Amino acid sequence: MPETRHLVARADVRHAPRAPTRTKVLAPGEEIDAHRHDEHQIVYAGDGVLSVTTAAGTWVAPGNRALWVPAGCVHAHRAHGGHLALHLIGLPPGTNPLGLTEPTVLAVEPLLRELILACTREPDDGGPERRRLRAVLLDRLRASPQQPVHLPAPTDPRLRAVCALLHRDPAERRGLAALGAATGVGERTLSRLFRRELGMSFPQWRTQLRLYHALLLLTESYSVTAVAHRCGWSSASAFIDAFRSAFGETPGAYRG
Repeated sequence: MPETRHLVARADVRHAPRAPTRTKVLAPGEEIDAHRHDEHQIVYAGDGVLSVTTAAGTWVAPGNRALWVPAGCVHAHRAHGGHLALHLIGLPPGTNPLGLTEPTVLAVEPLLRELILACTREPDDGGPERRRLRAVLLDRLRASPQQPVHLPAPTDPRLRAVCALLHRDPAERRGLAALGAATGVGERTLSRLFRRELGMSFPQWRTQLRLYHALLLLTESYSVTAVAHRCGWSSASAFIDAFRSAFGETPGAYRG
């Protein structure tokens, strides 16, 4: 289960006041430890899959998604799949084209992708060409749809116990009543906790969990059929439909 409890605004969390604008190559499985900036940051992995974890949960950003990390948010990165080129863009606290106060996954259409790559290809010299490039980037961000590729993390110990069971086996088919019986919690209590703590129903959260694990397994070169089976879909076609609905592409695009 993704560890989120340590990602809080403690004194020992690394503080880098400026959010850098650059490209950083991460090896498979490499992590960037928990840190925070005084600026906003756009995080984009053109190839592979990136997960970004905060105290509120984990966001997954495949190649057609970017993540908006607001100023002050403690977060950690992890690369999945092969070597990953991580494109980072820092923006001043007063520059927030979508008015976002929480980490958010954004759709990246072809023009926005090229703008992100151009902004991170060379150091920012502060010249007029770079300022024009950033202005167009902000315009495209304003038009970028927000995507619900987020796996919220529970804090209530009763809910954590149930979620841990499902993280260990995403294909687990027991319903909420049976999972509650296995952990000593009533079905109605769990149902209420899912909506109150995680902002979604149990079936919605389980689908997000399965999609999260499916993305990670695809980067490890599992076949689409194997991923469907390991993550609890009844057939490869059902998995492909759910995946395309969530990410706009078929699972084959993300196989390592």
